[in-house]
Amino acid sequence: MRTGIFGSSLLAVALLLLGCDKTKDNQDQAGVALEDMQWSDEATHQLTEALAQRAAHGLDQKDFGLGGSGEKADKTQLTKAALAYAQALARGATDPTKLYEIYTVPRPSPDLRAGLAQALREGKVGAWLASLAPQDASYRKLSETYLALRKQGNGASTEIPATSAPLKPGESDPRIPAIARQLVATGYLDKANASTDTRYTPAIAAAVRAMQADYGIATDGVIGDDALKIINLSDADRARAIAVTMERMRWLERTPPATRIDVNIAAARQSYWRDGKLADVRRVIVGEPDHETPMLGSPIYRLVANPTWTVPRSIEEKELAGKGADYLRRNNMARKDGWIVQQPGPKNSLGLVKFDMKNDHAIYLHDTPAKQLFDDVQRQRSHGCVRVQDALGFADMIARDEGVTAEWQKARETGKESFVPLPREIPVRLLYQTVIFDDAGDPVVRDDPYGWNNSVAAALGFGSGSERRVRGDRGDIGP
Repeated sequence: MRTGIFGSSLLAVALLLLGCDKTKDNQDQAGVALEDMQWSDEATHQLTEALAQRAAHGLDQKDFGLGGSGEKADKTQLTKAALAYAQALARGATDPTKLYEIYTVPRPSPDLRAGLAQALREGKVGAWLASLAPQDASYRKLSETYLALRKQGNGASTEIPATSAPLKPGESDPRIPAIARQLVATGYLDKANASTDTRYTPAIAAAVRAMQADYGIATDGVIGDDALKIINLSDADRARAIAVTMERMRWLERTPPATRIDVNIAAARQSYWRDGKLADVRRVIVGEPDHETPMLGSPIYRLVANPTWTVPRSIEEKELAGKGADYLRRNNMARKDGWIVQQPGPKNSLGLVKFDMKNDHAIYLHDTPAKQLFDDVQRQRSHGCVRVQDALGFADMIARDEGVTAEWQKARETGKESFVPLPREIPVRLLYQTVIFDDAGDPVVRDDPYGWNNSVAAALGFGSGSERRVRGDRGDIGP
């Protein structure tokens, strides 16, 4: 299913890069064969210059087939290298549908062969290649930061050094400001409580204990080797995370729908865009490790008031095994046609509203009775669906913007499961980005809760990074 939309184009690119496509397939829309594309000395120089600058896209660990021999390469070698690099810039150097079991977020699909042929005719190979990567300010900032980190990696490091003695609350240490900054960046410490001196304050200790709990180590507030490894990020770790983030941005359409909902699974945050403007940002709860929320492109097509919840077999067999009739009754559950169904009400695991989405994976947005979980820093707590903070407020916002407020209020008042179709579907993108931007617009490296950066980083030519995984199996029975 995931390769159905893009399968033929991906196959063509794969055959092209392997050099084994047939002559009749080696033609662009203008009928130019691969080996017949005309390379002038100037075009060759532009290509080699562009490849020499590939670190600006976090692609310096990859070889696109020329090395330093661009001036000596024949036309076919030049064309293959140019198309391989163009593919990396335009759609990514990796294929997310091969890296992940589920990936259905829409991707760009430009005709690169025709684009290269035109660039060669116009003598603008360098400008054409530069135009293929994302052009927004966020991508440029990531590029600048990556280049600075790679340069800095050859000199002084910003990594917080380890010492032989653990750091205990109340002590003083010159590393405290750097530790506080990283705790602020990862959401454990309010900026107002970040220490600018060297004292290990109670506020910082509380932040460290919360972090320790999330990662399953002793919650004593002592910064020893284990805690420091979680807090710490080397320049190489930061550069690796930023390169992966740029790659994931290249997977995405350059002009996303003006009205959409984007969920960053890694950061557990949701952004609602309306007519090209950011209208709302709120926290969400996403799948815990081993019950990961997949990367989907899937629209909301209706609001469901007072939803029922049909318990999936996997949850029934694992979470409800051995639960008796008393448990089902207390939680307003009953068997119906062989399934356990939870009736509408305040204890329903879907809360009071469900945002129905079209996909084959039973993934959707919804409310939850477990409001306290939104206060957690690490909000990977569900079985894969996305729980929305103040979901009723968000549903009211959607209903207002879509002109169905009256229908929505009437549906809510019934107290029964009721459906309110939206006049137009709202696209939802479930994304995974471990780098976010702070109030100053600077990139901040956050956790990689699912370890999903590793496969992308390896495909880009990076080595292993620091293992910073949150503790799993902390959620409730809800979806």
